[in-house]
Amino acid sequence: MINRVLIRIKVIQILYSYYKGNCGSIENAEKELFFSLGKTYEMYFYLLMLVNEITVYAQKRIEKEENKFITTPEDKKQSRKFVNNRFVKQLSENLKMKEYVEEHSLSWEQHEALIKELYSVITASDAYKEYMQSAEFSYQQDKDLWRALFKGVLSDNEMLGKELEEMSIYWNDDADVVVSFIVKTIKLFEESEGENQDLIHMFRDDEDRIFARDLLRNSLYNEKEYLDLVNAHTTNWDTDRIAFMDIIIMQAALAEICNFPSIPVNVSMNEYIEITKLYSTAKSGNFINGILDAIVTDLRKDNKIIKAAIYTDNAK
Repeated sequence: MINRVLIRIKVIQILYSYYKGNCGSIENAEKELFFSLGKTYEMYFYLLMLVNEITVYAQKRIEKEENKFITTPEDKKQSRKFVNNRFVKQLSENLKMKEYVEEHSLSWEQHEALIKELYSVITASDAYKEYMQSAEFSYQQDKDLWRALFKGVLSDNEMLGKELEEMSIYWNDDADVVVSFIVKTIKLFEESEGENQDLIHMFRDDEDRIFARDLLRNSLYNEKEYLDLVNAHTTNWDTDRIAFMDIIIMQAALAEICNFPSIPVNVSMNEYIEITKLYSTAKSGNFINGILDAIVTDLRKDNKIIKAAIYTDNAK
């Protein structure tokens, strides 16, 4: 789940925090990086938990309506299609989900107002109305409902966004990435797997974990070398006026370009230019692209970098 795109963003955030004096030592910065990545994975489970929390709330509402002292025919005829969703039942019984939630003591218990709000938004959505009106009762339709709700309803909910920000400072920039993996998880579910259905792991493999560690270490240990390269190629610029974030982005980019032979230069540069669009000024993309391109040209002339010529899926 923690892919290299997210790792690069987290490394840049930790570098920024380190230079602002919030991390202390390099060792602490590394601990902070993996703590941050762990919190992102925690968010994955928190959002998966919402599926069951909202369904339980819906069940209680139906029972309350049906047990009123004075009921109407409409109260007694409420459809249970939403609360009997087979995907939700399977997820609520998932062994890996239960293990992680228990181990990390995750709970939405203190967020009743949020659950109520999300249920209200869901029931007002087109996806919910189409699902409830359909005569189809299939496992695939049950999955498709929650995929649609995460993509078009929950991901844009302002109240949920605020709650997540209050729960962890590390989640501000992670929601879109995590939601994409929630949607992927739902797609991967198979009814035949039952409670043993696998969930997405924190890292795809050990290589990604090592990539995160080494990218941060190389950025910090080789700081002077990379800043000297930047300074040598910005002689026409007043370095004091270059955005601090631009310096950090180029530092991380050079750490990757110079130390990961399996990742093609164009992949590294494109990824950091995309990060620039999110975290720096409107003009920074072209500026950083030009400086890095000039540095790479000189490093290649001096045979100081040997890079993969072919893009591989693991490179990104």
